[in-house]
This record gives sequence, C-alpha cells and structure tokens, in this order.
Amino acid sequence: MTTTATGERRDPSPATHSGRPLVEIKNLTKHFPVQGGMFARRSAANGTAVVHAVDGVTLSIQAGEVVGLVGESGCGKSTLGRLILRLLEPTGGSIRFEGTDLLTASRSELFALRRRMQIIFQDPYSSLNPRMRIGAIVEEPLLIHRVGASEPGGGRAWRRARVLELLRQVGLDESDLSKYPHEFSGGQRQRIGIARAIALQPAFIVADEPVSSLDVSIQAQIINLLEDLQTAYRLSLLFIAHDLHMVRHVSDRVAVMYLGRIVESADTEALFTQPRHPYTEALLAAVPVPDPTAKRSRIVLEGDLPSPIDLPSGCRFYSRCPKRIPDCQKEDPPLIEITPGHHVACILAK
Repeated sequence: MTTTATGERRDPSPATHSGRPLVEIKNLTKHFPVQGGMFARRSAANGTAVVHAVDGVTLSIQAGEVVGLVGESGCGKSTLGRLILRLLEPTGGSIRFEGTDLLTASRSELFALRRRMQIIFQDPYSSLNPRMRIGAIVEEPLLIHRVGASEPGGGRAWRRARVLELLRQVGLDESDLSKYPHEFSGGQRQRIGIARAIALQPAFIVADEPVSSLDVSIQAQIINLLEDLQTAYRLSLLFIAHDLHMVRHVSDRVAVMYLGRIVESADTEALFTQPRHPYTEALLAAVPVPDPTAKRSRIVLEGDLPSPIDLPSGCRFYSRCPKRIPDCQKEDPPLIEITPGHHVACILAK
C-alpha cells in the first residue's frame, strides 16, 4: 500500500512503475435488455430498450496495485468487477489478464486463469454455503483446481494443513474448521470469504464493497487484514467502495464512475486534492470531516440521476452539473489525459 494508517502517502509503490498491465480493459460494455414494462415502452423510440450498466469503460491495473472504484449506487461498479472476472458476459469491448484475451480464451485456458483471479463478495451472509462447514468452504477451490493432488494420500493432509494456515492468516483457528457459517458474526464470515479468495494465491482480486455490510467497529479490522494480505501476496486489487476516506487510505489510484462510465481517474492524492471533474468535486464535498468547526463549501447536485435506460444527450452529468455550459449538451466527452496519469471526461477540463 502507499498510505499510512493516518492517510498520509508513502513513496510510490512498485505498482506505479510502467510496464504491461496485469489487467487491461478497453471499451468494456454491458447492456442488459429490458424485457417489458413501462420502462421498455418509454424507450421504444430508441429501439430495443437496454440498461447501460457499463458503457465503454477503459481501465488498467498494474501488478501489485490497488485501484479504488467509487461512484453512486447503481453506477455500474459491481457489474464492472464481475465483467472483468467474466462472471458476466460483456456486450462488447476487450479484457486482457496477464496478456491473455479473456473473451477469446478457450474454456481450458479460462479455467486455468481463474486460479489467478478471485472475488470477495459484498454480503458475507449470502456468499457462503450455509450447508457446508468452514473447512470445506475454504478447501473447495483447492479441490476444484486439484491443488495438492500429487501429495501423498491424494493431498488430503496437505489440503487440511493449507486450510488451517489460511484460517490462521485471517484471524481464525483450528476450532473453526468444523463449524457452519451461521455460527459466525458478519466480520468473521467475511474473514472466511477472504480466506477462500486467497486460497489459490491469486494475482488479482475484486473486492466488491467488502466491508459495507459490516459494523463500523469491524470495518477497520477487515481493511487492515486486506492490507496485510495485499502486501504479503503482492496482490492487485480492484477495491469497490462508497466510503471515500477508506478508498483514499487503501488505494494507489482511484477511478470515479458515473452512469456506466469512468469520468475521472488519477493517482489517489491527485484526485483527492486536485479533482477536475465536477462530479468528483461534488462527491468529495459531501465527505464528512471530523472537525465541526471546519468550513467547507458544499456542492448540491440538482435533479435525479438520469435513467440508465434512457440516457441524456451530450455529457451524462449535464442535467446535474453546477458548471454546465450549452456545449456540454452537445458533446459526450471522452476520457482524456490532461496531465500525466490524470484522466478526465469533461470538456471544461481540456
């Protein structure tokens, strides 16, 4: 990581060095068809009605790098994470992992690559099979990928030792092996989900709001655990979250999504101290500060979030943007690099 516990930045990590990205997506798109109802009728004039969940996203993640992904609920963050892992099939675009095109990879190639890509789900209550014991849940990836199968006795003893090692790494112990998920708290269940995610020693993990459903008192423990594991395994993370303080703490870079697109991305400190997109400015202005005497200018966004079915013309943020000009309604700005490493989709930032 490149932050301290107080949020101060350390020297850049090796992840910021140039080279082929571990994960590289270009113009990634996911449209969900609307089967019927008033929303489909309302959009009939535009052809087949679809939800523009992810709409032309380009993003790269270096080895060992943590990229934070933020934005309002429904903007497409979780969908993007699942697309990268091919848990959802994209409508268009490309996904490359370790140089391999995941959309053209054969079934056997994709199966082998899945050892290198994992996910930590948002809800620790629904992501664990309630009928399986914890030992079996953590062991399952090892069995599926036949890890340790060449060890004596089919690797059973080896796998048990590996499972126990994983549980200890996440703060659990041998007595938890035979328990069921309902016997654990939410924080403990998320630890189990993390143990399962790192069982195959992946290179890349999508952390899909891994602490949003947990008590505040537990969130810091889980974040500290993820930091320790990221350092130990030199993991690359796509860290999806709403809490901007948390994102600033854990991320090397941050990407901001709005209505299916990334509108700004930059190194963490550059984005938090010098935001260039009006939407990013509004998000940061809404973050509470612990000092009640601090005076800050608030940015109040007008109107509601436009429908992802019936997108507005021009800039998607036009109807809510406090800085809009008439040209904003005419042009849908692409994501361009305005300074080294700082990309913005706004005609006012050119």
